[in-house]
Amino acid sequence: MKHAETVTFGGGCLDRSAELRGQADVIAGHLNGAKAKIFPLWRGRVLVSGTPAVRSVSLPVTHDLFQYGQDAPVFLGFDGEYSCFAIDISSWVPDDFDADSFSKFHDTTVYTHPDVPDGAGFWELRSVMTQLSATDAEVLATAKALFSWHESHQFCAKCGTKSVMAESGWQRNCPSCKTPHFPRTDPVVIMLITHGNDVLIGRSPGWPEGMYSLLAGFVEPGETLEAAVRREVYEEAGITVGPVSYLASQPWAFPSSLMFGCAGEATSRDIKIDPSEIEDARWISREEMAKAMRGEHPEILPAREGAIAHFILFHWLSDTLK
Repeated sequence: MKHAETVTFGGGCLDRSAELRGQADVIAGHLNGAKAKIFPLWRGRVLVSGTPAVRSVSLPVTHDLFQYGQDAPVFLGFDGEYSCFAIDISSWVPDDFDADSFSKFHDTTVYTHPDVPDGAGFWELRSVMTQLSATDAEVLATAKALFSWHESHQFCAKCGTKSVMAESGWQRNCPSCKTPHFPRTDPVVIMLITHGNDVLIGRSPGWPEGMYSLLAGFVEPGETLEAAVRREVYEEAGITVGPVSYLASQPWAFPSSLMFGCAGEATSRDIKIDPSEIEDARWISREEMAKAMRGEHPEILPAREGAIAHFILFHWLSDTLK
């Protein structure tokens, strides 16, 4: 797909310089250098400024906010001449923190700290992902995914001992059995299933009213992407699928997936959903989907802009998938 790398989170130019991660002295020099950018993340939220345009906000290494960091900064790489780091400050609790709203599917609350620049706040990344530059989006998504992994993999999977961060944040080592652990990325297929002029869409319980997307599911061990597409579509909607092709991929840090966009041709049309998998599925025509994407459909809201489902549907409607 010729437009594949224009997908959100997919078009940045971050130089990850993986060969430096184990060189503690070199990394410390960059962290304390004049051209270091240090991005704070708070409970998965990113610090951005909305004026004059949405952009990431970095802070100096001596900033008071970093007192809430419980681990060393994570080295992300280089953005041109600037070295990029991130620090998790999740132990900070804002005075106006609302735990109930925070746990919702998509909380639009913006949390601010008195010591950050005017106009900056901690946003849910999905709220601003389409407004960030390609590099900002890549940097912040990488940091979010790494911190999600560190949070959920605190202990050695082999012996249960608490592990420690290593390799500038790209590894965790067990001090007991010496097993190294590496960041996990879960492969997910998301598929444009068509039959003639129609496309198959579905919705999960708990989604905003009327919101539909392409069907998706995790790839299982020992399974190809093509097999996963056919299995997931049949499990969720009872639809059989013939030829499958690859379209594009998207890193999706919610919390740590890599989405593989695929196209498949349905060989049946009768939908039989598995209610334990999805809430609804339906065929809609190209013309109906165009209305939904314009916000004019009476029943259907499209997938979130910035998600690969929206990206694939846009190019399907535009006849630019190839």
